[in-house]
Amino acid sequence: MERIGFCGLGTMGSAMAGNLRKAGFEVTVWNRSPGKAGELVAAGAREASSPAEVARNADIVVTCVSDTPDVEAVLFGPEGVAAGLASGGMVIDCSTISPDATRGFATRLADQGVGFVDAPVSGGSEGAHKATLTIFTGGTEADVERARPVLAAMGKTITHFGPAGAGQAVKAVNQVVISGVYLAVAEGVVLSMKAGLDPQAVVAALGGGVAGSWILANRSAKMVNNAYPLGFKTALHLKDLGIALEMARSLGVTLPVAGLAAQLEAGLLARGYGDEDMSNLARPIRQLSGMEG
Repeated sequence: MERIGFCGLGTMGSAMAGNLRKAGFEVTVWNRSPGKAGELVAAGAREASSPAEVARNADIVVTCVSDTPDVEAVLFGPEGVAAGLASGGMVIDCSTISPDATRGFATRLADQGVGFVDAPVSGGSEGAHKATLTIFTGGTEADVERARPVLAAMGKTITHFGPAGAGQAVKAVNQVVISGVYLAVAEGVVLSMKAGLDPQAVVAALGGGVAGSWILANRSAKMVNNAYPLGFKTALHLKDLGIALEMARSLGVTLPVAGLAAQLEAGLLARGYGDEDMSNLARPIRQLSGMEG
C-alpha cells in the first residue's frame, strides 16, 4: 500500500485525510495554519512541518487548498512538495482551481518525473465526512488508475474525463449548475413562504417530483430558517464561479444565471456573509421580497 501525504486540512481536507487513515493508508499531513492535525495524529497520522517533509515521507501527495496560487505555493514554493517528492511519485490535487494552471502544474511536475492527477470533488462537508464525494479526474490513464485506490477511500463516484485539466473543467461546469439550483430553490422557498404555505410541506411534496434535488432536500431548511451553517463557504463558491466564468469567456459561452449568482455572492461577501454556507443565496432573495435578509 502506497504512503500518502496530505496538504490542506480545512473543512474538506481534514475529513478526507481521516478517511485515508480509516482505509489503512500510512498518512503524513501538513496544514499552513497550525493546530489542525490533532485528531488525525490521534488516529495514527504523522504531522510534518512543511509540504516538502510531507513529500519526503510519501509516494503520493494529495493537496486540498483554497485557490490556484495556494496550490502553486504548496507545490513549487520554498519547501514545497516538488522539492521533496522523488521521481516516480505522484500529486493528486483535490482543490478547485484553474484548468489552464492545472495543465501547467502537470507539465512542471512531469519534467521531474512526477505524475499528476487533478481530482476536484463535489459533495460538500457531508460527502467528505462520509467518503461519498463525487470526484472528477484529469490526467493520463496510468496516473488515474494509480490514483484510484486513494480516491476510492475518499469518494464514491470517480470519473476520468481526459488529460490534466479536464477534471477542473468539469468541476467548473458543476459549480455553474449548482449556482442555478441554489437560486431556484431559494426563489421557490421564498415564494412558498410569502404565499402563506408551509414551506416544509412544500419541500416534501416537491421532492417526490421533477423539482426534487439534493439541494432542495438538504439546503432548503437553512433558507427557511435564514441560518446558514457550513456546508460550503459562499466565498469559495464565488471563487469557483470566477474560474467558470473566465472559462466561459475564453470559449465564447454566455452564462447569465451563473453571472447573476456571482453578483449576488459578491454582495454577500461585501456584507460579511462570505463564511456562511452558500445556501445564503436566499438572503438577497428574501430581502428583495420584503423579508429579513
